[in-house]
Amino acid sequence: MNSILWQPSASEMENSRMTEFIHFVNDRFNLKLDNYSNLYSWSIDKSESFWEAYLEFSDVLLHTPYTRVVDDLNKLPGAKWFEGATLNFAENLLKFRDEKKALTFYSETGNRTAFTYNELYKQVSRLAVSMKNMGIVKGDRVAGFLPNIPETVIAMLATSSIGAIWSSCSPDFGVKGVLDRFKQISPKLLFAANGYQYNGKLIHCLDKVSAIQTELRELQKTVIIPHIEDFCIDHLQYCEIWDDFISQEVEEIQFAPLPFDHPLYIMYSSGTTGKPKSIVHSAGGTLLQHLKELQLHTDLHREDTIFYFTTCGWMMWNWLVSSLAVGAEVVLFDGSPFYPNGKRLLQMADELGISIFGTSAKYISSLESAGITPGEVSSYPRLRTILSTGSPLVEKNFDFVYTRWKKEVQLSSISGGTDIISCFALGNPILPVKRGQIQCRGLGMKVEAFNESSASLLNKKGELVCTQAFPSMPVYFWNDASGEKYASAYFSTYPGIWHHGDFIEILDDGNVKIYGRSDTTLNPGGVRIGTSEIYQTVEQISEVEDSLVIGQPWENDERIILFVKLRYGNFLSKNLVDEIKLSIRSNCSHRHVPAKVIQMEDIPYTINGKKVELAVKQTIQNEDVKNIDALLNPEILEQYKNVSELII
Repeated sequence: MNSILWQPSASEMENSRMTEFIHFVNDRFNLKLDNYSNLYSWSIDKSESFWEAYLEFSDVLLHTPYTRVVDDLNKLPGAKWFEGATLNFAENLLKFRDEKKALTFYSETGNRTAFTYNELYKQVSRLAVSMKNMGIVKGDRVAGFLPNIPETVIAMLATSSIGAIWSSCSPDFGVKGVLDRFKQISPKLLFAANGYQYNGKLIHCLDKVSAIQTELRELQKTVIIPHIEDFCIDHLQYCEIWDDFISQEVEEIQFAPLPFDHPLYIMYSSGTTGKPKSIVHSAGGTLLQHLKELQLHTDLHREDTIFYFTTCGWMMWNWLVSSLAVGAEVVLFDGSPFYPNGKRLLQMADELGISIFGTSAKYISSLESAGITPGEVSSYPRLRTILSTGSPLVEKNFDFVYTRWKKEVQLSSISGGTDIISCFALGNPILPVKRGQIQCRGLGMKVEAFNESSASLLNKKGELVCTQAFPSMPVYFWNDASGEKYASAYFSTYPGIWHHGDFIEILDDGNVKIYGRSDTTLNPGGVRIGTSEIYQTVEQISEVEDSLVIGQPWENDERIILFVKLRYGNFLSKNLVDEIKLSIRSNCSHRHVPAKVIQMEDIPYTINGKKVELAVKQTIQNEDVKNIDALLNPEILEQYKNVSELII
């Protein structure tokens, strides 16, 4: 039994938005729900009533009412939500127009700028005027090749106010990675920064912008944001500086009333297995799902200051920005979290009084590896919640937070994906935090663990599926008129059921464990093994900083190869190899024990912070690695190629 590390007080539970919603539902439907388990069951059994009640509770602004909640909960894909309703996403994020801070930008050097809600509205108004004047209309695509700065948020809001569709990539993407994405959607307008700063270095982007412009045939204008000094745009086509492009006139924004399922964002899969999928998300589904997760599961209030360490190419940016609909202060950070030292984000959390701090398991592990004790930087009096996603949060990460960061904090591991622009499992302000576990499945999300025979499992690892429609499912893929690519991506394994590609275990108490991707499953001796089981064991060993495991075809079977990155000053001795293998055998099984353990300088990750087992496997097998621009550190693959002879 996993120990309880945090428990909400009676007053915290009573004052939470989750408890408020329980009271709302009880009053509305004459029920006597008295805990989360009952509420969750009701949200699944009476899903239409749940989503309708939450729409009312959340105060989403509608222009016209809906005629029905959903046409068919069992229609996956293709369920239609809130038909007849019209709304505008930007209007809902800009409904507060006072002098409270809306956005605070904090750079890696510690410089900061801020916009109030009133100032943000005016900036969006001015930009929307300019975009309309150049001919941007409903359905046009507008792209951002931008760092995580306020102008990115302003451009997205102006785009969605018109009914155009926003799509963005981080400027650390290579030209090919950007074009693999933007060429699919043919943007009419591109916003780009002239450069950005990372780890103390100024990185210029205009040569990249020029190369991107050349390939985007329908591009009419590029607007350059002068984020760093000293630049020239003479070599760029149809280009204008932000201050010259944005109107000086502030008008009341004419928010376009749009159907609930009108396209809002085009997001992209990681692109490590082929050309990135262009995933289209709706305005209504995104807004409703984000508000549910922010208000109820994260307990976000207007008085809060919320931060998530993310780039504009990751869905957590979209999720974070939706916090404006609650009226909270949103903190944007751009740069290295470890410049000029590993305490930068911790100092920021202290200086800005961040109450909800979003990060990743990799960041928490990196703090520990660097010997940084967050609790020595500050007591963080306002910090009440730490969120983590990107990869499974293992037991030692929980221990680090509660022993070296802050004892009285809710540590919420959350899990979902770009595919749904939201979460399947996440935190809960009225439930305890248990070591190594996610607190609950999300309301209205009928998440189950399936075996190969489509039987639902309890207390056993299985495939993460969702067996009932939900509003934030993609409306379609771009350039997929038949829907064949969409259906193949999520519904080919279990027809009519969303198959996410993760391993999950649902426990008796409703808690959840995520074991990582099932599409990188190891299969020695025909026994399926999740890679995260090995990671959780290996990375508990003090000498090991990081690890990556692959399956290698071997003598008509498969054997396991483990790569390890060791902490500074350590080397892979025979004794350490023996310790690693014994630990895996003891904590997992004899089938998990690797045939080879090899020390590497680094582990490859995507730009969004996910380990890339497939790229290593392809490299070892002398296959081409697709979309290498999706990787954060692609140069390290050369080292894996050089050691491939060790495992032949």
